[in-house]
Amino acid sequence: MISQSAIDTLRKAEIGARGLFIDGAQSEAASGASLPVISPIDGSTFASIADGDAADIDRAVRSARKAFEKGSWSRAAPAFRKKVLTRLAELIEKHVDELTVLGVRDNGTEIGMAYKAEPLSAAGTIRYYAEAIDKVYGEIAPTADNVLGLIHKEPLGVVGVILPWNFPLMIGAWKIAPALAAGNCVVVKPPEIASLTLLRLAELAAEAGLPAGVLNVVTGRGAVTGEALGLHGDVDAIAFTGSGLVGRRLLEYSARSNLKRVFLELGGKSPNIVFADAPDLKQAAVVSANGIFRNSGQVCVAGSRLLIQASVYDRFMDELLSATTRLKVGDPLDLASDVGAVSSAEQLDKNLGFVAKAAEEGARLVTGGGRILAETGGSYMAPTIFENVTQDMQLAREEVFGPVLGVMRFETEEEAVRLANSTVYGLASAVWTSNLSTAHRMVRAINAGVVHVNTYGGADITVPLGGVKQSGFGRDKSLHALEKYLELKTAWIAL
Repeated sequence: MISQSAIDTLRKAEIGARGLFIDGAQSEAASGASLPVISPIDGSTFASIADGDAADIDRAVRSARKAFEKGSWSRAAPAFRKKVLTRLAELIEKHVDELTVLGVRDNGTEIGMAYKAEPLSAAGTIRYYAEAIDKVYGEIAPTADNVLGLIHKEPLGVVGVILPWNFPLMIGAWKIAPALAAGNCVVVKPPEIASLTLLRLAELAAEAGLPAGVLNVVTGRGAVTGEALGLHGDVDAIAFTGSGLVGRRLLEYSARSNLKRVFLELGGKSPNIVFADAPDLKQAAVVSANGIFRNSGQVCVAGSRLLIQASVYDRFMDELLSATTRLKVGDPLDLASDVGAVSSAEQLDKNLGFVAKAAEEGARLVTGGGRILAETGGSYMAPTIFENVTQDMQLAREEVFGPVLGVMRFETEEEAVRLANSTVYGLASAVWTSNLSTAHRMVRAINAGVVHVNTYGGADITVPLGGVKQSGFGRDKSLHALEKYLELKTAWIAL
């Protein structure tokens, strides 16, 4: 783990102006425009990034297409791609302290979480797909003796990747690593409020031996660069994590352009269901608090709806409140902080709007509910719990993406299922019970891409992540993610 002295040194590092990364090198935006990088830790401006536009996206896509057609990556032996990506994973680990602090300065995630969830997770993901790619085989179809049917697996071409600001390196690796491993070339549009680690990743990839043009990063505003990437006629697929509103736009852009494939991982309103026979209510309360309040609730799978069986409701609420009040919110570059900053002043205002609406609609505030540490100049919010939440309230229906928990009670398993599934989302969920049969029934009954049992979070790269309903489609993680970035080609050969 990184030391506090190393953190304190790196937090003062000069970053300066960062350009786009296209065709293996940094460059200014075509317009020469830039955006300030404002830290949510204290509200200070500590760097700038290029404010790219459609011309820059076009330049990056042309670079990626040229590299793809050249074949130095797309037609390289899988063993070569494995070697380069393994070297990239090693370089990330070599620069883990730098990447961790850089990312925290950018988006405010508490460093204890960021250290593992960002660069170390990204390195592990890249190494996983590097190891996997030379073990993906084509197929021979069962045919008559006078015919040979072959199924080839080929890279798609140019893949656009559009990323969120909560875990840009981790989620970026989930998409970039399998796309590159499969032989594609990639154009990344990072979040405008958390771009710095993706730009550094591209530099490390070049150092690892990735050919120029294979990985490009275009920073800028989503409404400009994201739209340009989605509409570009020479992009073969878009992989996106973010809001449903933007996901819908990307589907529209695909229809308006070249019918590119679009893979969406969208929002969630995930139910966390505690039965009376949970094996350890105190532990369940601690995990549940972390499951909504770590990273200030800015986690797509956050357990934002807590469903507690009535017979243990009061006891569990006491344990939950105790676990919540023990969490220290503060400077995310302080190892003593359990929870860091909200990513931006704009997101903080949005969170507080949800709080006001919940109170207006009749939910009861148990703890939190406001901005704290305003004197720092940063964006901090107290972990917030509302009870007496009903399904018709905004807090039960819409994703906050902040440290705000809505609590409901239920009597029966059937009622728990009904409440759990009464949402347009279906990303994640959890069930706490000692009854194996209950656990299996709930796994079957809950409409979600992930169902945790007696835990919340922690699933590693070996299993897929993705949702159902309006939480999107197209899985990240696991070997299944490779399927998104490979094209099937049939060869039908008369003998």
